[in-house]
Amino acid sequence: MELEQLVAEIDDASPQGIAAALSLLIRTGELAPGSRLPTVRAVAAALGVSPGTVSAAWSGLAGAGLLATRGRAGSFVLEQPTPWLTPHSHALADRAPSPTGSSPRLDLATGMPDPALLPDLKTSLDRALPRHASVTSYLQPPLIPDLEGPLRALWPYSPPSLTVVDGAMDGMERALRAVARFGDRVVVETPTFPMLLDLLEHLRLMAVPAAMDDHGMLPGSLEAALGSRPAAVVLQPRAHNPTGASLTASRAEELAGVLARHRHGRDAVIIEDDASGLITAAPKVSLGQHLPHRTLHILGFSKSHGPDLRIAALGGPAGAIERIIAHRVLGPGWTSRMTQAMLHHLLEDRDAVATVRRARYVYFTRQRELTAGLRAVGVDVAPSDGLNIWVPVRSEHAAQVALAAHGISVSLGSAFQVGDDDSPLADVPGPHRGAHIRVSLGQYGEGFPGLAAAIGRAAQQG
Repeated sequence: MELEQLVAEIDDASPQGIAAALSLLIRTGELAPGSRLPTVRAVAAALGVSPGTVSAAWSGLAGAGLLATRGRAGSFVLEQPTPWLTPHSHALADRAPSPTGSSPRLDLATGMPDPALLPDLKTSLDRALPRHASVTSYLQPPLIPDLEGPLRALWPYSPPSLTVVDGAMDGMERALRAVARFGDRVVVETPTFPMLLDLLEHLRLMAVPAAMDDHGMLPGSLEAALGSRPAAVVLQPRAHNPTGASLTASRAEELAGVLARHRHGRDAVIIEDDASGLITAAPKVSLGQHLPHRTLHILGFSKSHGPDLRIAALGGPAGAIERIIAHRVLGPGWTSRMTQAMLHHLLEDRDAVATVRRARYVYFTRQRELTAGLRAVGVDVAPSDGLNIWVPVRSEHAAQVALAAHGISVSLGSAFQVGDDDSPLADVPGPHRGAHIRVSLGQYGEGFPGLAAAIGRAAQQG
């Protein structure tokens, strides 16, 4: 890229602004790996700033692993270290480089649960080993009998059939493969979890966006989306990622009514991703309470019991569950029965249950504390649940860079959006459109001083 083109992309000539502009160019591929950048002095002269200002930006990019400075040979764009990340995941993983090149002291971008709030897996493993250390047949039932009762007790309705899979996204992929074919449409909420969009693209399915508000998907928007004749409708009933919204019982009833009445909605299968269910304060709500024979409900345990447990439950119509089980026979066969035994112990053990209950309370407290702090500094955020808060900002990149300067990392809201701002959905009221950042509370801790004020100032940047 020529000097003039590069400088034209830089709106803010501060170290943070220069670093943010180049970070965006690298992430979008406009500055390809191996590209040689103009010299620090040339960029400084073109921008009318000191070489030290540009050098600080270069240092930040180098510290973030985006740039290599090789003395007289110049500075070069590096190949990104995570080529296995899918396109939307790359956007989710994007971080604004710190001007000093240091790692963030507070990572509010990962969306991971707080390790201090997870139950002890060692005790569960010790309990599971004697009972499930060996498998006597490849044809044993995929769900161990002990686990079915505790799972049904957690379900929002009585599912016709149950099985277990290797995490919520594994359940989502298997559910989509069971009900959709190449080229089918799938209605999704906007915003939504970026990896869902990557999964749909991988399966060659087309995402049809439906708007949402603080109570879930909007019935009118769902009705409009059903005109595309979708094979499935995917939604998150509780602690929606990224907004933190939860489906209300009345909204679930409205959505079920739309699906039952609409001529193109009667054949659509509902897939619910309740990945954060056990750490949310919201009640158990599902469209399966109204349409049980058309609903595949996924209950995840990664947020409540640890990401490395890699287990989720999947319930729904017997025919769909049987197809999923049969397809797994040709691959992994089953989810480790030892892992299932561990989950059974975690769901029954008094200490483990108390730990999850405490986590739910702590996350709820963090939500209310930070929400109140943001409102006090003039940021209008909706009450939310689970691990995430959806914060409106003037400019996503400016807010991300401003927080990075304070050692705080957050996610860009654009990574979660479906469609573009020219979509008719842009005029639908609710927290789904416009510039936002996602603030995740897994690493928040108790009473981080000045966090709400820092986010409030960042929200006004740009």
